[in-house]
Amino acid sequence: MRAKKGIRPLADLWDWQRQAACRGLDSALFYSAPGEGHSGRRSREERARSVCWTCAVQEKCAKFALTLGETYGVWGGMTEAERRRFTGRVPPTPTSRLTAT
Repeated sequence: MRAKKGIRPLADLWDWQRQAACRGLDSALFYSAPGEGHSGRRSREERARSVCWTCAVQEKCAKFALTLGETYGVWGGMTEAERRRFTGRVPPTPTSRLTAT
């Protein structure tokens, strides 16, 4: 089946992930666990970022996360807090989720 003119196949949007340095690593390195303390988070984020800094697709990954508004995890070497500062988005809270119905 041929793609319609002007429409990119969805696989093309994710193809860069095949080249990612994090591919095959434990995702727990990139996402916080419930109850993770501040020092534990900082340590984990630095380890995750060290993987990102060696990655051939770091820029694509960061752009992907910023474009999609990815709220959680380390993407392209950027932490959740860094992406929030970059985009100006406020993280979701239980209260805002309840009032958004």
